[in-house]
Amino acid sequence: MYQYFVGPLVGAVIGYITNDIAIRMLFRPHQAKYFMGIHIPFTPGIIPKEKARIAGAIGKAVSENLMNREVLEKSLLSEDMLTKMSTAIDEFVTTQSTNDETIEQFARHYLTEEDIIAMRQNVSDGIVKMVSSKLTDSNMGEQIAHMATEHVLAKTRNSVAGLFGADKLVAGVAQPIEKILAKHINEILQTNSQQMIKDLVVKQSDDLLNMSMSQLVSNHDEQVAQIKSGILNAYRVIITEHLPRILQDIDISGIIEQRINEMDMDEAEAIILDVMKKELRAIVWLGALLGSIMGTVNALIL
Repeated sequence: MYQYFVGPLVGAVIGYITNDIAIRMLFRPHQAKYFMGIHIPFTPGIIPKEKARIAGAIGKAVSENLMNREVLEKSLLSEDMLTKMSTAIDEFVTTQSTNDETIEQFARHYLTEEDIIAMRQNVSDGIVKMVSSKLTDSNMGEQIAHMATEHVLAKTRNSVAGLFGADKLVAGVAQPIEKILAKHINEILQTNSQQMIKDLVVKQSDDLLNMSMSQLVSNHDEQVAQIKSGILNAYRVIITEHLPRILQDIDISGIIEQRINEMDMDEAEAIILDVMKKELRAIVWLGALLGSIMGTVNALIL
């Protein structure tokens, strides 16, 4: 009678031990073992031995199936993601509407003092260069001179002197005077426009940086809505137009493969066991169950 108990028990023990050894042999030993110069079979373990091939396969699978353009676009441009971004912008605006920090103080949370100075200088120089170039390249002098002479003619025509024909006298000399005036205005603009514009831009930039965040966002609902729309549109463009090049430049497959190859086997084993501990333990107990069943069948047959 005892064989009906001993057989299943022995089968369960054997099944448990063999499955446990098989799982351990997936990871260990980490290095090849030798006895008297002869390589011991099944060393290193399956995963350490095939680490490079596994790393390449995982990198390729992730790159082609999990981190490809279609999957990322679907996720990053989903309604849920766009709603989260829109909500985040609204929350930022709401928070800043009660923030008494100046724009410069707020910027210091994210930029160094050197960055702020450099950014202010670059923006200021860019605006000055652009505006002064437009002024000197245009016919601004002629336009100002023409407006000035027209103004003088109108004033003369409507004055007491106009009743005695003074406006006709002025009109006779207006054209040559207008040309001379235009020439001098253009010379003044070429010589002094950069400094005049720079003084104005610096003052305006200082006023802007000293404005509080609450002043910046309050009572500017239309502008805030336009900026929000611009951010969301820029985000869509980046994802749809630049994502393929970004993915190609990043080389996700190569990064994953390199990271796995660089990973120490103790670390890799700990990660895998942490993720699949319950499943691997279930396999060990399944071996015990199958061993017990085979032992029972064997006892009944014999």
